[in-house]
Amino acid sequence: MASVTLNDVCKDYPGGIRAVDRVSLEIADSEFVVLVGPSGCGKSTTLRMVAGLEEISDGTVRIGDRVVNDVAPKDRDIAMVFQNYALYPHMSVYENMAFGLKIRRRELGLGRKQIDAKVRDAAKALGITDLLSRKPKALSGGQRQRVAVGRAIVRNPQAFLFDEPLSNLDAKLRVEMRSEIKRLHRHLRTTTIYVTHDQEEAMTLGDRVVVMHQGTIQQSASPQQVYDRPANRFVAAFIGTPHMNLVDGRIARRDGGFDLEFDGAKIALPAQWHAVASSHAGQQATLGIRPDAIGFPGNGTSSPEAGFLPARITLVEPLGDRKDLYLQVGQAKPWIARVEARVAVAEGQDSRLSIDFSRCHLFEPGEMGRNLTADASGLN
Repeated sequence: MASVTLNDVCKDYPGGIRAVDRVSLEIADSEFVVLVGPSGCGKSTTLRMVAGLEEISDGTVRIGDRVVNDVAPKDRDIAMVFQNYALYPHMSVYENMAFGLKIRRRELGLGRKQIDAKVRDAAKALGITDLLSRKPKALSGGQRQRVAVGRAIVRNPQAFLFDEPLSNLDAKLRVEMRSEIKRLHRHLRTTTIYVTHDQEEAMTLGDRVVVMHQGTIQQSASPQQVYDRPANRFVAAFIGTPHMNLVDGRIARRDGGFDLEFDGAKIALPAQWHAVASSHAGQQATLGIRPDAIGFPGNGTSSPEAGFLPARITLVEPLGDRKDLYLQVGQAKPWIARVEARVAVAEGQDSRLSIDFSRCHLFEPGEMGRNLTADASGLN
């Protein structure tokens, strides 16, 4: 096992296209780091440069103390798990898992008994011992993915690289495999870099989440910190389900406080934001409101600083123990609120909204607008 360090890493393609722009990232020994972002953000390209499958245009990649820019993939002592499993169809599960060790047994100094022990230990850890004699075509998608992971485990590499390994699985299997991968990491403690576009996977798996956009790192922090204190508007909008409500408006001064004025309505900003609001009075800003920060008088979601807004409920989506409400507030685009199922509301109903500002943020205007209130939101 080893640390992985990227220092000002870039990837340029013909035509002046920069897919990865000066990415610097230190991944500690045994850490599980998830790279997440929309398609085309550079996360898979970054992973492939660590693996040696993409040439590095600039910068350095270190695995442990060794710079590996010019080291062949097979000599980097890493194991990669792909989205498409890449199993040999004519080989059994056992043969697929043992193949990499057999072709390098002299180099690795392994005998047949040692290879057999590694394969069976990995199969036991993954719960696929009874599948060792089967061919891939006789396996389900989840079983095939376990075999692909097992093939990586037997190598005992310095680092695991996962490139969207669960994308081909249905929702139930994705949840099962997420738990399996997390359990394996706790057991093996191998440095892991995991790429996904699914923010739920990122939040549940990673010790640290690295949010990427347009080839750059927008934020690198623990899952809870990324959710509670997004660095900018992009991170806030990308992380969270349903997505954060983003209300564009103007900060206006009034006697004793400040309002955000927007599309025929206004919201009184809380006292803990007054210093920020004062320095941006008269300027455009975006208020970010988490769906679960919106409630109705009496449902327990309001706070002493809560503002109350008139709104119309235009759509109700039941989700079992909770429901999502689509709301019309002034002339703004619809907001989404997530409330408990017991909250008595109906489509077409006019109501008042309460806003818990401890779960809200104020951003500078623009897609990448900086979070102005990350340290003044009332969070511990």
